Amino acid sequence: MRSTRPKDFRSIPNATGGIARLACARLRELGKDVKAVLSKAGLRLEEADDPTARLEVRTQIKILELAAEELRDDFLGFHLARSFDLREIGLVYYVIACSEQLADALRNAERYSRIVNDGVRLRFKLDGTAVIALDYVNVDRCSDRHQMEFWLVTLMRICRQVTDSRLAARRLKVRHSRAGSPVEFKSFFGTDIEFDADADEIIFPAPIASLPIVGRDTYLNKLLRRYAEEALAWQPELRASIHSRVERIIPQLLPHGRAEVSEVARQLGMSSRTLSRKLRDEGVTYAEILDKLRSALAKRYLSDRELPVTEIAWLLGYREVSSFTHAFKRRTGMTPREFRLSDCVRGERERPAGIKGGH
Repeated sequence: MRSTRPKDFRSIPNATGGIARLACARLRELGKDVKAVLSKAGLRLEEADDPTARLEVRTQIKILELAAEELRDDFLGFHLARSFDLREIGLVYYVIACSEQLADALRNAERYSRIVNDGVRLRFKLDGTAVIALDYVNVDRCSDRHQMEFWLVTLMRICRQVTDSRLAARRLKVRHSRAGSPVEFKSFFGTDIEFDADADEIIFPAPIASLPIVGRDTYLNKLLRRYAEEALAWQPELRASIHSRVERIIPQLLPHGRAEVSEVARQLGMSSRTLSRKLRDEGVTYAEILDKLRSALAKRYLSDRELPVTEIAWLLGYREVSSFTHAFKRRTGMTPREFRLSDCVRGERERPAGIKGGH
């Protein structure tokens, strides 16, 4: 892989690779060169074709982006999730499908989903509403939209299938951006999607938690959970990298002009020197992380033509618009105004958003 690997391999999330293999199958169906696409992601065809081989999550995300470009399908993750057999998920699906009630099923999904993909943490919350939340662990959320949309569609399909009902979400929130709310998304989920949100969540009315599971089987559930516990025991406990923790903190500090290494270190409970050393051990510097995030956020904010440049400068931690303009031109060769008038803006609208505030 060309990406920098942290020295501690416990911080590298991996997945069964099911979504990537579905994308490869779609490429083959349409006569595309799968090998060439995989090569761009740093993966060999033999690895992708081996169903027992786990893939790094960042590689899976890259494959999905490349496949979407090759297929000219801007909603590839959504489309792949609509058509595959849910039983392909394997053990985790069957544990869910023989639970007692939907709340039990989702709690089982919360516990065992990392068997499928340990870069995505599923959480189920029941407090006034029933919420399925997804958090990325040691994976750059800015880099993804297709995998997340695959997860959201799959979770909705599972909830509907195991309860034999046409559930509709009360709200649906995603962190990345899209130009408007796609009609087919609203038709499937039963609600408009809130893009550029502060979380990735499906929110249901609380009563759905008590819906019975159609195929509930207490004995089978107990048996399968034992197998799932054994599989979970084989999964290394993923330890959050310092890099990923820094990435989560910086965007919250930028608008207040406090995105200094000393403040980030303080929030992480360590000295600036210790933070710099830990980041160096992971192959990156604080300045590089800050620069990358600012650049990604600047392009994303500029793609929203309704957002004034003065406000964008503030969101990115610049006291003067001129400072933002100078920094942006240094990185891109264009002023913010020129960027907004360029073809680049359309591409940014279709890419994952920057951070705000098994498949």
